[in-house]
Order: sequence, then structure tokens, then C-alpha cells
Amino acid sequence: MTADFRHSVSPDTNLHEKTGMKQQPGGRLSAPPAMEFFDSESNKVDRLVLNEFTLYETRTKYYMVGSNQSDSRFRILKIDRSTPTELNVIEDDVIYSKQEINDILMALEVGNRSSGGLKKVITAYGIVGFIKFTEGYYISLITKRSAVALIGGHYIYHIDETTIRPIAQGTKLEKNPSKNPDELRYINIFNNVDLSKNFYFSYTYDITHTLQHNMTRPPSRRNFSYNEMFVWNSYLLENGFRSLKNNSDWILPIIHGFVDQSKISIFGRNIVVTLIARRSRYFAGARFLKRGVNDQGYVANDVETEQIVSEMSTTSFHRSGLHDNPYYTSYVQHRGSIPLFWSQDVNMAPKPPIEINFRDPFYSAAALHFDNMFKRYGAPIIVLNLIKTKEKTPREGILGDEFSETMDYLSQFLPDKWLKYIAWDMSKARKGDDDVVDLMEGFSEEYLADTGFFHSGPEAWINVLKREEKEGKPQKRRMYLRQNGVVRTNCIDCLDRTNAAQLIIGKCALGHQLYALGIIDNPWVPVDSDVVNMLTDMYHDHGDTIALQYGGSNLVNTIDSYRKINQWTSHSRDLIENLRRYYNNAFADSEKQDAINLFLGNFTPEKDKLHLWELPNDYYLHNDDPRFKRQRRSYIHWWTKDVLQSKDDDISRYQLVPRVARQFDDETDPYTGYWVEYYRPQLFTSFEKLFAYNMNSTTKYIPSSAELGSYDYSPFTVRTTPQAAKLMNIGGVKKWLALPNTTKPKETVVEEKKIIEEKPKKEKENPSLMESIVSRSLNPIVSSNENKEYEQYVDQDKNMVLTGDTDSSLKSHLEYHHYANFCDRGNLPNPITDLKVPVIDNKVYDDYLKIPKKYAIIKAVGSSQYDSSNAAKSRYQAYESWLKTGKLAVNNNVINNKSKGNEKGIKNL
Repeated sequence: MTADFRHSVSPDTNLHEKTGMKQQPGGRLSAPPAMEFFDSESNKVDRLVLNEFTLYETRTKYYMVGSNQSDSRFRILKIDRSTPTELNVIEDDVIYSKQEINDILMALEVGNRSSGGLKKVITAYGIVGFIKFTEGYYISLITKRSAVALIGGHYIYHIDETTIRPIAQGTKLEKNPSKNPDELRYINIFNNVDLSKNFYFSYTYDITHTLQHNMTRPPSRRNFSYNEMFVWNSYLLENGFRSLKNNSDWILPIIHGFVDQSKISIFGRNIVVTLIARRSRYFAGARFLKRGVNDQGYVANDVETEQIVSEMSTTSFHRSGLHDNPYYTSYVQHRGSIPLFWSQDVNMAPKPPIEINFRDPFYSAAALHFDNMFKRYGAPIIVLNLIKTKEKTPREGILGDEFSETMDYLSQFLPDKWLKYIAWDMSKARKGDDDVVDLMEGFSEEYLADTGFFHSGPEAWINVLKREEKEGKPQKRRMYLRQNGVVRTNCIDCLDRTNAAQLIIGKCALGHQLYALGIIDNPWVPVDSDVVNMLTDMYHDHGDTIALQYGGSNLVNTIDSYRKINQWTSHSRDLIENLRRYYNNAFADSEKQDAINLFLGNFTPEKDKLHLWELPNDYYLHNDDPRFKRQRRSYIHWWTKDVLQSKDDDISRYQLVPRVARQFDDETDPYTGYWVEYYRPQLFTSFEKLFAYNMNSTTKYIPSSAELGSYDYSPFTVRTTPQAAKLMNIGGVKKWLALPNTTKPKETVVEEKKIIEEKPKKEKENPSLMESIVSRSLNPIVSSNENKEYEQYVDQDKNMVLTGDTDSSLKSHLEYHHYANFCDRGNLPNPITDLKVPVIDNKVYDDYLKIPKKYAIIKAVGSSQYDSSNAAKSRYQAYESWLKTGKLAVNNNVINNKSKGNEKGIKNL
């Protein structure tokens, strides 16, 4: 048999012969009872799920053998290695059995024995894609994975390790870097996108779309397509498979963002909460290098966050029919930069000034952005703007005024309530006397009433009975819920304030989701309960991850900052994270942006053209070429009308067409495929190795000292004690944050909007009159809240517990050791220097205040890249001077030389 093995029989004929299936009159095939779904339009078997890939090589070809989970069905992908500059990938559509694949491999070994035979190279779990720099192509493979979530019996995996291998034979640049230094440099830049951090994939669940889309789309294969906005390896896959729309078995989309999953344990009944964040690949980049919007309407730091809550009595999405399991709910939020043309110059200032680069009187880019939002989420789009409104030196307010004018212009042409704009200075509310969490919860209830959330089936009967009891007449049962519209939250960076707001909105959504499932008797969950603490931890991890990806550091202000908890420790953390974010933005973001542009295909290396590192900036990599102007859109009817037309939910679209009997029973079957993937009946497993068994749970918040009978194991019980509330008052935290919430939960009213109680306003008087001044002095107007807060301040020391010796419950409080150290500092010989600091704080302090001094000088002096301009050394010295003196020393010569160099580079371009 020749080295280039080709199957000589047509796929359909060979499949019938291999399986032993006999053709019946009328074209029917007899087979065991196992069923498989067929596409009625194309009469083509649904895709074979490949989840293990073995790469073999000969002298002239790569052979990738893909197998399903049970290792019983196989396909082959052939990659030509004889032409380094061209990529020739051949997909073999034939499905082989294990015996047949062994025969093929043996034939390839015999046929290529004279040229070295057939060698096994590596075993992988997925193909990331193909990439070419200045020479030949490379293939990127997933070599390690770990399960991080389970939805409907379908696993979601995190990429733990990848490898990149050259396709052309004899390419070993790492051994001879002088052969082509540009190629090696491109490889290093490409590897700066660390695929082992926050990249996810699934073999059988479409993680590029929301749960609502996946459970309501028609089942036909022709109706299936990935959301390319979130497929980060789209460019890499298109190099080998031309298009993601051909639904090849070898295509494995990868998203970048965050995935976390925990379960609420309610006396043995498990409710699973899943958080999925999808980062857009359009206009993606680092914090100060990607701001605002591009001329295509895509914004920076565009992240879609989905909160899925499901009851796990039934694992699958299906019961009697397709996607009819009523125990799945989800709620989607969005964050993204302000859709204006604005930027911040990357200089040595910790907070560079904000500049609006271009003012469009018709706001065309913002119109494109919100038109895309309508297509993705429907209406209404609720824009929650959290930037500052009053500042000593106007920064954020400049954008706030322009954004307000933008929303006024766009919304005037739309029907009422399609596009809502709410501006709320969250920082001002935090510094003042307002209850940020309480106000935000009020807003959230409004937003949920406007957009709704997704529920896959009918509501719990107990909720219907409650409405009947309240209304006094029979009530119709709601059969399903759909989310129409989304809350779009933003601050300046869309990080700290945005994440705190999304957490509060997510908390309110969680209450409604649990209520819809019949888990709780009111659509509300109390603060400081185990279930809210679990959700808070998930959103903190979510916020830290998004902040690291975009800003280079963890969150600076968490929800505790807005609740004014742990203030004696939060300031040091804020300072460290601010320094860390500043350092990364000033020195590391440029390399990070180059890596993203190369990975996403925004820049493709070409012969006899500028290299990536030679470009003065990447503006034209993310915006339209001015030589090719797109058709001008209407300035008045700026939205796509068809998108917002009301459509009836046609249930018949979701019915399965008759399925043809099939011998194989694997992951391809939409009904039973999850069973093979999740339960793996042919593999011996144990609970200790099962992901669902080891999932994080609210039980981790139960103290080890809890005694059966005396401890309330409900995850909805508030855990803060009155004694702990007294302790928390020392830090200035308001009483309601610590005490159990005994107030009646707020009810959501769809017809009427919630009215937030306002403080009494002072009467307007003429300040020029002496009588008015005297009257205000003698009769000051004080609100009841201010009077209550003053009395609390005066009386807070009367019954204060100074030590934990009198009450053992105080020592169990999370912040007790901080409080004890703070109170005992007066007994130390030197209260300032002898105060104990955690080891981790000392380490972080050394890393960010001492090490940069030596590292900066070594890197600046030793790098040949900056020998001519010496610019990097000056930046590091300025940074060092700022750390020592607090003042910024700017070298004007370096800046002038740098600007001249940029002008020269632009002219050359």
C-alpha cells in the first residue's frame, strides 16, 4: 500500500458495510434501538464528536487521528509537509472502526518504511489552529485540560497546557536562532498570549452562545453556527479549515474570559450556579491602548457575563422532548467601554488625562454599537453609566457629558423604552452617606422587571397558588420566560465599579431565578447568607480575572469597599493593586497588545512589509481602511428594523424531525449524547474523581465547630451575629450591613416602577438676608437618617466589647484578628514598626517597591532594543524617582526624540 493512503470506497457505502446494517425496502436501515439525529435538509449524519487526537508523522505528511470518547470511532486529518509555505489540509469524511484504523496505521508504517516509517508524535485534546509568520506553518495543540463546569451533562474544560509544532520538516529555530531572528521573535510574541490562563472549550456544548440561544434554536444542523465574536481562535482555525461555518468535526472553538461553578446545598438538594464570561475578540487589547469604540462599532473590554442557575434533579436538558427540562434559568449582563472616540496617553502619570479624539455630530460609531447590541440581546438596552460627575479636575466628567448627549440623540428616534440611559455617580454615593448596595438593589429590581430572564419551562406550581391566594381568583401558569434586552454597565475601565454593580444585579437575579424554580418563597436572598457569600466569591474571582486580562492587576475596589467593610486592610490592598496596575500599563501593555494582534490575526506578517514591532501604532489594524469607505447609514433610522420586530415564539420550530435508527450510541445524539459524555458507562470511575462530587459548595461556609441540632444549616440564613455587628461598627460600617435583615423582601412589580425614598430637601432661602442665616443657624434641618446615625455614633462606645474573652463568638468573626492586632498595638515597644504584618503583604511590598529598582536598570541597560534611543532607561529612572520622592521627573529630550521618531515612522509607512 502506498504512503499516501486513500480510502477507495465511498463514505456512505463503506459505512453500511462496516456496521453490518441491511438496507430495507424504501431506504430504511435496520439496526439496534439506539437512535441518532439526522438533518432532514441535508440527510447527513450529525457530527462525530472528537475529543482525543493523536498526531503521527511521516517524512511528507502529518496524520491526525481523532477518536470519540469511547475510543470506538475514528476520523483522519491529513496535513501535507512537502510545501512549507502552503498549508494543505485534507479531511477524510469516512468514519472508521478501531480495527480499521489500526490496519490503516500499519499500512502507513509499511509503506513509509524506506523513508523512516510512521512515528507517533504527541497525543492532544484539541486543535487550537494553524499560524504562519515569515516561513512555514505551525500547528497549535491542546496537551492538557481540566474540567471546570458541567451544564446539562456537557463538560466545559479549561486549557492547562498547549504546544506549537512546525509543520514543515527540519524546522528547529530554537536550536539555530541566528538563521531567522524575525521568525523566532514572532514565535515569542505569539507565545505571550498564554493559552493556559482563562481559555475554555467544550466538545458538545456551544459556549460561544448563551443558554437561552442553545435551548431555543431549531435542532437542524444547518441552523447551527458559532458566535464568532467570542471565538478567539477563529483566525487560526480559518487558516486550516477555511470557515467556521462548515461545522467540521475538527473545529474546536475557544473562548477567553472566565468560567466558574458552585452548588447550593439545600438539605441534600443541589442547585448549581454557573458563571460564564465571554470576552469579545473585536477591538481587544490592553487597558490604555484600547479605549472607547472603533469605527466599526466595537468597544474595548467588551465582556458578556451569563449567570446560569439550574436544579440538578435531572442532569440533561431534555425530559420527554428536546430541551424541555424546566429546571434551567439564566440571566445575561454586558460590560463595555464608553462608545466614543476617546483615549488616554500612556505616560508616567498614574492617571493620564482623558481626551476625546473626535466628535461625530451624528454619533455613527455609537449607533453601530447599539444596533449590534439590539441584534445580540433585543430591547430594551439599559445603559448604566457609573462614572464620576463632579471632580476637582474634570476627567471622567468630560466623557459623561458627551455620552449623555450621544444617548439623547440616538434615543430620540427610537420608540420609548428601547434605549434607556441611567447616569449614577457610584463613587460619590460610596463616599457619602448613601447606602450603595441598597440603592443598587432598587435599580436592579427595575432592570429585571424590564428585561426579564430565561426560564426553560413552566414556573413552579407553588408560585401559581400564591398568586391565586393573593388575587382571589384563578391564575394562568406561565409556561416559559425569555430575556429580552440587557443591562449594559460601564465605568471608565469597566472593572471595579462595574463588577460591584454586576454582583448586586446578579444577586437580585439569583433571587428571582431560585424563586422561579420553586426553591424559595420570595424572589430575594439576604446579604451575609451562605448563598450570597458564595455568589460574592464567584463574582470577585470573575472581576479579578477580567481586570487582570484588561488592566494587568486584580480589582482595586471590591464590593466590600462599597459596603465599607475591612477598611483598615483595604487601603493597603488598594495601594498595592494600583501600583501593580500602573506598572503593567506603563511597561508591559505594549508587548501584550502586539501578542493579541498577532494571535487574533489583526496583523499578518508579509514578505517585504513592515514587521509588527516596526508599526508606529495599531490604529489601522482595528479600524476600517479609509481607502475603502463603507456605505453611509441613515443618521435617523440608525438601527436595523427587522431585529426589533416582535416575533411569536413558534414552539413547532423546536420539534425534532423523525430520527433514523443508527447502530452507534455516542455523544452525537441530542437526546442521549450527554449520557455517554457524563456517565461514561464503559469506564470505571469513583466519586472522588467525579467533577460534580468535588464541586465547590455552600457547605464550605459551615464552621467545623457546628453541632447538629443547634446550627442552622440553611444556606439562606444570615450568619452575622449582633456581637459581631458591634465589632464591625468600630470601622464605621453601618448597622444594617452587619445585623440580620429582618425587613420584608422587596416585591418586583412589573407595571409600576419602584420609587426610591429621597432625603428631605432644605427649603430654598435667600442667603443674602441676615434673618435667613440666623434662622438656619438656630433651626437646622436634620433628616431622620442623619439624626439616627448621629445617635449611633454617640452611643457606639457604651457597650463596646474590647476583647474576645467575654464572648467566644467574637473570636470566630473573620476580621477579629485584625481588630485584636489594632487594639493591642499600644502595648508594643514601637506601635508603628512592631505591628505584625502578614508575610504575603511583606512579599508583595518587596516585589513592587524594591525589586523594580534593580530590575529596571538591568533591563534598560541590557536590552539592545533601546540602545539607540535610551528611552526605556529614562522611563524606569523616572518611575524610580516617583517611588522615592512622589514627584514626576520628565525628560523632555527623550519625549521629543520619541515623538520625532514616531513622525518619521508614519512617513515611512
